[in-house]
Amino acid sequence: MIEVGALRALRSVAALGTLARAAEELGFTASAVSQQIKRLERQVGVPVLAPAGRGVVLTPAGQAIVDSAPDVFQALERCAEAAQSVSDGAPRGTLRVVAFSTAIRGLLAPLLPRLASRCPDLRVRITEQDPDEAWHGVGTGTADLALVHDADGLLPAPLPPSLVRRRVHTDVGDLVMSREHPLARLEPPLGGADLAGHAWVTSPPGTVCHQWFRRLFADEPDVRHLVDDFATQLALVAAGEVIALIPRLARPPLGEGLLARPLRRPPKREVHAVWRRSADTSPAIRAVLAELAAGCHAA
Repeated sequence: MIEVGALRALRSVAALGTLARAAEELGFTASAVSQQIKRLERQVGVPVLAPAGRGVVLTPAGQAIVDSAPDVFQALERCAEAAQSVSDGAPRGTLRVVAFSTAIRGLLAPLLPRLASRCPDLRVRITEQDPDEAWHGVGTGTADLALVHDADGLLPAPLPPSLVRRRVHTDVGDLVMSREHPLARLEPPLGGADLAGHAWVTSPPGTVCHQWFRRLFADEPDVRHLVDDFATQLALVAAGEVIALIPRLARPPLGEGLLARPLRRPPKREVHAVWRRSADTSPAIRAVLAELAAGCHAA
């Protein structure tokens, strides 16, 4: 009989292209993943991988196994859900959640105390991952629930049919400035003409926040500083020379000398929760989704 761990290892190798990357995703050594693949080959009696440059590719037999893997994992997940429902349906065990850093800070961290109080038998394990890695991890079974954002096509549309997504939050960018800055005297919301001629600190090129920033301007803005850390951006803003565009989820508490002003056409990104369709009735996932909904409603 094929081992579930070996099947999971093969699916990860197929998705990522190398034993090393699959091992990193699965939390094993490359040697351990290689041994799992070899056991799988002994179990089915044919090779499932073939070398391809510095990586590997599936053989036809390996591809056939990977194509059948979703049905296997969904059946196993339904077995686990059935066992939980035979109990009292209460959230229990460990829920593996992956999310981008500002979603962890702004959405997950605030709900953990409420969740611990209402679901004492549930343990939430959070790992920071970029959106493209996060939804892939849910699909391959290395995570149970992901929080991802849809900025710049990072979330595929549509998702694979084995996955479900739900919008849980809309993140908005605000302008942050010193209370002594000339823009602080204007009535909000602020428009594009109000921003002309002012100096900025912004996230480096290649980041979502830098892309947000560039869309505010038709002409080249006066960028004095490129800083990825938002707390450091606020320190430079507090000095009074520059202003910053900071997403609300990412914004640390503002000091007494700073204030945030909304924009007339603010940049936005939708935050989605993603989970496997086979886990749709999971008490743990439903508990986290309920807390996310309650937290966003309260905000």
